[in-house]
Amino acid sequence: MKQMKYVLAGALMLGLSVPAMAQQDNKAVVESIAKVIKSNAADADAQVKDVYKKNKKNPEVLVGIARAYFEAKDTARARVYADFANKAAKYKCAQAYVLLGDISAMGEDGGTAAQQYQQAISFDPKNPEPYYKYANVYRKVSPTVAVMKLEELRKQRPDVAVDALAGRIYYMSNEFDKAITAYKKADISKMEERDITEYAMALYFKQKNAESLEVAQYGLKKKPRDAAFNRLAFFNSTDLKNYDQALLYADALFNKSDSAKFSYFDYTYYGNALNGAKKYDEAIDMFKKALDQEFDSKDKKAGVIKTLSDALASQDKYDEAIKYYEEYLATYSTPTATDYAGLPQLYFYKSNNETGDAQKASLKKADELYAQLGEKYADAAEYATFWRARVNNAMDDEQKEALAKPYYEKLIELYSSRTELNNSDKSRLKESYLYLISYYARVANDMAKAKECATKLLEIDPENAVAKQVMEIK
Repeated sequence: MKQMKYVLAGALMLGLSVPAMAQQDNKAVVESIAKVIKSNAADADAQVKDVYKKNKKNPEVLVGIARAYFEAKDTARARVYADFANKAAKYKCAQAYVLLGDISAMGEDGGTAAQQYQQAISFDPKNPEPYYKYANVYRKVSPTVAVMKLEELRKQRPDVAVDALAGRIYYMSNEFDKAITAYKKADISKMEERDITEYAMALYFKQKNAESLEVAQYGLKKKPRDAAFNRLAFFNSTDLKNYDQALLYADALFNKSDSAKFSYFDYTYYGNALNGAKKYDEAIDMFKKALDQEFDSKDKKAGVIKTLSDALASQDKYDEAIKYYEEYLATYSTPTATDYAGLPQLYFYKSNNETGDAQKASLKKADELYAQLGEKYADAAEYATFWRARVNNAMDDEQKEALAKPYYEKLIELYSSRTELNNSDKSRLKESYLYLISYYARVANDMAKAKECATKLLEIDPENAVAKQVMEIK
């Protein structure tokens, strides 16, 4: 029925008398025949030909027909009618060249597209459209040269927001610093909504959160229900740790924005804002909602899983935190030694909240995982050995079984070949020697060994009070 409506509309238009048709403005003719083309009616070609016959010398109508075919993705007919328009204008129809440029651009022929846009500029130097389209296709070759073309427009049309257009070109080329510089030169009150959004986005990408928030808030004054502006205000407020404000913008995004679509990123940010506002249980629920969304890569999903695990661990919900951390390691494509080290760490922290057999089981699991870490990654041997010493010391805090002793001794051996020690190395060695001093003095009753360890400790920490006291014992 809708198709027939368009066909009838076209037929009625074509059935008008010549004087009546002459009274119709070009726009109305183009709109009518464009509907016929869009309808794909059986006699559409015949109707278009009738309009063509009546407008052979009317470039505006002919370009309109060409544009309608282009929008219908019939580039062959679009090119034909663009050529007709050029002939009618004696090859000086700027809009025909713009359309021919668009056809080349659609075919990924940027060089030819730029040539066509340049022709359009030559015949209509005050029209901003071909300048911008030229710059847009040329940005893939050189954003800087593309912006130079826009500078030519500035000379012809000082009233056009050329700096905003330059910002747009740089933004689409991912040159965010240059985009910001260009946008800052422009009058924001004269910018299109798209440019205000991209200005705020460029600032956000460069972590200029306060400035990005200010631009987003300007956009919200014009369009308070705009999802992009509410999202940017929400993200920036969260990154600025203004969590109460962030939650207001989150509510605006999720409940008071037009045509808003949500991704895992939105829910993750919502969780971060809730976590920052100390609404921990709500934050955990939001991270779980994030995991229900679609992801375009396993690694991005892995990142959210880890965030959820961290949130659960911060609330001492270690069983659940461990479950999600194991899922994180299974999901992430390239886990590192640091990633694997996170799992035994959770078991160790879990043990701090336990007693008896449950505590012992968690510590044994942590020890097992640290052992695997040291075997899997040679570079992590010192770290893994150090933590095995701590874990075993926790299982034997009175040192009666000397469970931690072999690991502290092994750590000292590992560091013995080092010519230089950083602060972390020295800290671990201090802990190792202090353990051994305590063990030999208190448990083994071997002061000679205790003093030997104290001497080693003083070499790396000359003012260590414990070592000094041991050395003074007769």
